[in-house]
Amino acid sequence: MALILSELKDKVGILTLNNPERRNALSLELCDELREALDDFKSRKVPAVIIRAQRDVKVWSAGHDIRQLPQVSHEPLAYDSPMERVLRSIQEYPGAVIAMVQGGVWGGASDIIVTCDLAIGDETSTFAITPVKIGLPYNAAGIVHFINRVGLSIAKEMFFTAEPVKAERAYHFGILNHLVSSREIEQFTLALAGTIAANSPLAVAVIKEQFRLLSEAHPLTADAFERIQGLRRKVYNSHDYEEGIKAFFEKRKPNFRGE
Repeated sequence: MALILSELKDKVGILTLNNPERRNALSLELCDELREALDDFKSRKVPAVIIRAQRDVKVWSAGHDIRQLPQVSHEPLAYDSPMERVLRSIQEYPGAVIAMVQGGVWGGASDIIVTCDLAIGDETSTFAITPVKIGLPYNAAGIVHFINRVGLSIAKEMFFTAEPVKAERAYHFGILNHLVSSREIEQFTLALAGTIAANSPLAVAVIKEQFRLLSEAHPLTADAFERIQGLRRKVYNSHDYEEGIKAFFEKRKPNFRGE
């Protein structure tokens, strides 16, 4: 079964997450299929792409597939991991990538939403970034995605609490560009994508790349980068990370010790 369904409507590409049994968890396989589908649209010069789940789902995506996260002492969010490659494919896609959101968005799936150029959600949409629930040290690139989208204070609140942000607040924060009723969201999102697709694709692609480069213009010394890596190693080598993963599989509350 295809984990990503791909279709083209006029000049708009539509990619649908298609693993409801696993709540569209971002498995290695699903991430690879999503990246390949984006590459296919790129080769066909599709100027606007919508990423969505099935209609009226309760969970847009449950985030990282915990079963596939590396165990203790291994980098859980490596640069060349399928999830990170998907995020870069979205950033580097030479056209607008729009998330259409119905239902809950958890963990790393929230990173996909804030990495997309635009996001449209309905009244059922919620967003939670949850690495602290399992003692996972999120990577610097992902944190920057949130800072760029919602600002420093809101990014801290989302990461520190891991609590879901409901649709209206998500719109207020800037996670969502538009908050639209579930009855209208498909038509609205297609119309928005169509408006973008009707403009100069070269101009849109160049302006998008400028946005990306300017938003990433945060100078970082070699010492600071090495310190970040050292801090993250301390977490993914810790009891808390091991306990967080174990508690998830045992369906219980983790007993974190801060060590």
